[in-house]
Amino acid sequence: MKNLFRLNPGIALLAALIIFSFYLPAAINLQAQDELKEALFYEKLENKSVQCQLCPRRCFIPDARRGFCGARENREGVLYALTYAKAVSAHPFDPIEKKPFFHYLPGAFTFSVATAGCNLRCKFCQNWEISQRLPEEVNYRYLEPAELLNKARESGRNIIAYTYNEPVIFFEYMLDTAKLARARGLKNVIHSNGYVNPEPLRELSKYLDAANIDLKGFSDDFYAKLSEGTFEPVLKSLKLLKQEGVHLEITNLVISGYNDDLEIIRRMCVWIKDNLGADTPLHFSRARPEYKLTSIIDTPVETLEKARQIALDCGLKYVYIGNVPGHPAENTYCPKCNKMLIRRAGIVVLENNLENGRCKFCGEKIEGVWN
Repeated sequence: MKNLFRLNPGIALLAALIIFSFYLPAAINLQAQDELKEALFYEKLENKSVQCQLCPRRCFIPDARRGFCGARENREGVLYALTYAKAVSAHPFDPIEKKPFFHYLPGAFTFSVATAGCNLRCKFCQNWEISQRLPEEVNYRYLEPAELLNKARESGRNIIAYTYNEPVIFFEYMLDTAKLARARGLKNVIHSNGYVNPEPLRELSKYLDAANIDLKGFSDDFYAKLSEGTFEPVLKSLKLLKQEGVHLEITNLVISGYNDDLEIIRRMCVWIKDNLGADTPLHFSRARPEYKLTSIIDTPVETLEKARQIALDCGLKYVYIGNVPGHPAENTYCPKCNKMLIRRAGIVVLENNLENGRCKFCGEKIEGVWN
């Protein structure tokens, strides 16, 4: 399948869709009996109240109530994770470039898993059908970590991707699965908003191989207006992941009229270089009208190109443009000789000119995980 995908992406994608169509009924749309899992990272208070410590909201939750995310419920003074093992999506043929990861095992496929819910309320969310739903509002299959890994192995995958909705919402499920995956020799990758407290993120990082974090904007004003959150905790998460040695990439969805100010983009790029390093891959992604933000226009390609040039001028070495099929900035170039190293068509790898993690033309070492 991997070779077919490289040689003829159109046929491979069609084949994957056909295979997936048979897999889908077995993966979701099956309701299971609720099996409660006590949540991690919370504090018991008086009168059967609790305070969740998982994300920066630190929700105070009275008995019989839920936190902001709707996925953690207090029952008689015990906080429960309502999404544990409730897989809304389980995709066995997900290219890792789709996450997007461009510097982590290019051309590989992942077994992607998601539940329901999120701890942000992004008006531009592209997966709002599950991220902005309560656990009981979606169909799911009860898929324990061991069974999930068995299915991944059966489909030939050795990478588990926690993605689509916000994985922090199913932290306990993700952590248990990641521990078991690591013990069995599988890799764990995450696409997250990074809105999580340091202690749980540090615990997860022990079992995490790669992370793509959405840095949605570079101001509290943007996060407050469009996501009902703050952005400082995300910066802390980025620095922590770097410190913990997790392979890190960043996605910035550029939204016309909201976070496309080029001076703010410049400040963001300088921060990334100064705090995370010039080798950190940055993906500028094109926004389209979505969910509650339907009045915007598709981000002009010119805006994305200007943002990319600013990032390169600031010293970042690997800067990409996403959601613009066929754009040259989908490809990876050597920062020394500027030769094309990895040629892509969207999420399909067409050519790879890396040899042992180095440019085969000039020998420059390229940051990433390649083998």
